[in-house]
Amino acid sequence: MKKVEITSWNVNGIRAAAKNGLLKWLSYEQPDIFCAQEVKAEVGDLEKVILEPFNKYKSYFHSAQKRGYSGVAVYTKAEPLDVKMGIGIKDIDNEGRVLTLKYPKFSLINTYFPNSQREHTRLGYKLDFCQAIKEYCDSLVRQKQNIVICGDFNIAHQEIDLANPKTNMNNAGFLPQERAWMSQFLGKGYVDTFRHFEKTGGHYTWWSYRPGVREKNIGWRIDYHVVNKGFMGNVEKSFIQPEVFGSDHCPVTIVLKI
Repeated sequence: MKKVEITSWNVNGIRAAAKNGLLKWLSYEQPDIFCAQEVKAEVGDLEKVILEPFNKYKSYFHSAQKRGYSGVAVYTKAEPLDVKMGIGIKDIDNEGRVLTLKYPKFSLINTYFPNSQREHTRLGYKLDFCQAIKEYCDSLVRQKQNIVICGDFNIAHQEIDLANPKTNMNNAGFLPQERAWMSQFLGKGYVDTFRHFEKTGGHYTWWSYRPGVREKNIGWRIDYHVVNKGFMGNVEKSFIQPEVFGSDHCPVTIVLKI
């Protein structure tokens, strides 16, 4: 039985992350698949060392039409059977938020959910995205495909998933509508793999850049690996790497048994 390691990380600008040690980290960790969100770059903007690190990875990018904004990328050692950019909805695909790679045993969906914004100005767009991504996942499962959907969901699901839930009840990422969607999604045949293995609090994937916040671990868990329930038996472990710096997020990893 083969093990497949998939790491996801919101890099908050892939060129900035490269300057902050991303390639050194990738050289050390060498996951089979690396999913990056918020890359904020187009292929033509990037050096070969970022596009094809160590001649071991082939990369696929789905960039936003707006330069320097959003965007996702997947680095893979194994050639996928198919690559799909977007989900066929123009308002979503224009922002470069979803990239799907199909492998023999599963389809990998790398996604960067929208932020609802401080005054909740994009909450409607966020909820439309959430519904669309659920329907997209459902369609793949109906086609008998196992799925791994990973990335920055911009949602802390439960109070255990952020350090200060009481003071964030009306803040983007912890709004009742966002949390309700996450509950619905997970209740319809999908599993939050990290929470499956780890029931305690204090485990976060994003921290504000404000001084002292990360050192005090005042964070949010908003980055996930979710699988369809039928594939959970293939998940050996799911963990967070808070000791890795280079972005305001940290990497999250899943290990599959294939």
